Amino acid sequence: MERVNDMLGLPDHDTLYAALVARDPAWEGRALVGVATTGIFCRLTCPARKPLARNCRWFASAKDAQAAGFRPCLRCHPAGATAEGDPLVRDLLARLEERPGHRWSEGDLLALGHDPSTVRRAFKRHFGQSFLGMARAARLRSGMSSLAKGSAMIEAQLDAGFDSASGFRAAFARLFGHAPHQLRQGSDLLADWIDTPLGGMIAIADDSALHLLEFIDRKALPDGLRRLSAHVGGRVGLGRTPVHDLTESQLADYFAGQGPRLDVPVTLHGTPFQQVVWRALQDIPAGQTRSYAQLAAAIGRPTAMRAVARANATNRIALVVPCHRVIGADGTLTGYAGGLWRKEKLIAIERGYA
Repeated sequence: MERVNDMLGLPDHDTLYAALVARDPAWEGRALVGVATTGIFCRLTCPARKPLARNCRWFASAKDAQAAGFRPCLRCHPAGATAEGDPLVRDLLARLEERPGHRWSEGDLLALGHDPSTVRRAFKRHFGQSFLGMARAARLRSGMSSLAKGSAMIEAQLDAGFDSASGFRAAFARLFGHAPHQLRQGSDLLADWIDTPLGGMIAIADDSALHLLEFIDRKALPDGLRRLSAHVGGRVGLGRTPVHDLTESQLADYFAGQGPRLDVPVTLHGTPFQQVVWRALQDIPAGQTRSYAQLAAAIGRPTAMRAVARANATNRIALVVPCHRVIGADGTLTGYAGGLWRKEKLIAIERGYA
């Protein structure tokens, strides 16, 4: 059993050094190593040559390592989100950004010298879905934009990079729960795309409130869209309202460090208990975090930690209802449906608001 260093909140030197030598991925986000002879700090998974045990200093965060005078490694990028420490992920995300309309295949990955199964595992570990799935979402975005502007189906299909109308319709059906032509009929709610520095988001709103705001690559997004569509009798279409414009403007200010509070009006679709939890999340200021126990106590239900955690996980209005501000009781970042790498980024952004 590992012994814990009470002062640092980290296991003892021998345990951490063994993890460093093994490049154990279980320690991602939990510990960093500073090398006294170079003045550089790294992830424990860094591919660089391992230092002697006597030259290692251990840190719980990049902030602690930098405060001690260490510089971040240029190979493993320990000051960034976990995903940024993976060269394969960084390379493919950059290529996807350069060519969002390209129809990526396993053949493309092989041509770049990547093993498709390795790529699949890396992206699922960091983002909860495959790289090819992220690429399909990027292509779908362009088709969605075309339909919202009233383009003919064939034009939208070509804009999205799909070879067949059936492929385009199938992708839309998986996302929204019904075919794209139905999205152009009379609707109570309208869906549109919003770009952010952390990826595209789907926003669904009417003229008075936001009903859903999710990152496009969230694994549970299709289910959330289908549930919302069923709630309003399928009357979800493509288009934009003033609430979309307000949401996009406030998100831009938030990411630019100019707007800590996102006060877009929202309609919460959930049980009374879920809505109480979601309202409590909105009361957490940017730059602060809460544990599940603290959140349960705040709503007067101190023994309902598991129910609070479930409500947190089913939040469908990301950022505006800031479920990313809930962390483990020991201060570690727990799971986030939008991806742990995003949670790391969001909390880092909000430190500037504290």
